[in-house]
Amino acid sequence: MDTALLIVRLIIGLGLAVHGAQKLFGWFGGYGIAGTGGWFESIGFKPGKLFAAAAGLGEFGGGLLVALGFLGALGPAAVLGVMLVAILTVHIKNGFLSTGNGWEMPVLYIAGAFALPFTGFGAYSLDHAFGLTLLTSTTVIWVLYGLAVVQALLNLAIKKTPAPTPAA
Repeated sequence: MDTALLIVRLIIGLGLAVHGAQKLFGWFGGYGIAGTGGWFESIGFKPGKLFAAAAGLGEFGGGLLVALGFLGALGPAAVLGVMLVAILTVHIKNGFLSTGNGWEMPVLYIAGAFALPFTGFGAYSLDHAFGLTLLTSTTVIWVLYGLAVVQALLNLAIKKTPAPTPAA
């Protein structure tokens, strides 16, 4: 079980960290803060660089926390918040399958991040190595997930609808 949890954490966590590194640093074919910020502005999140940094930190930081099995539900909650915003602003209108930029992939990240804190990160985690249990109780997990949902809804509430492009 511990080996399986490690493999799941590494796949989910490092996958998300790569997406965050694209936004934050321009690594792995990403556009960095400036390029990603321009895209965020184009879909109504202003200032775009601030939202790009927040999304990048949620993915990169949350992903690394998941991969390392560190700080209980904090990383998975960050993943939940970022992926909810992504689903509701970009992916939902495209249907389910990721081949059409649908919500399949973000919801898989949510499912993994959602399940891990309830099962525990396993023996091969930093939480286990340091004996950390502060952010692992069921109550704390639900509170962090609730805060992640509130954060996502607040992001959506302050999003501005982009002005339509005038017809030529």
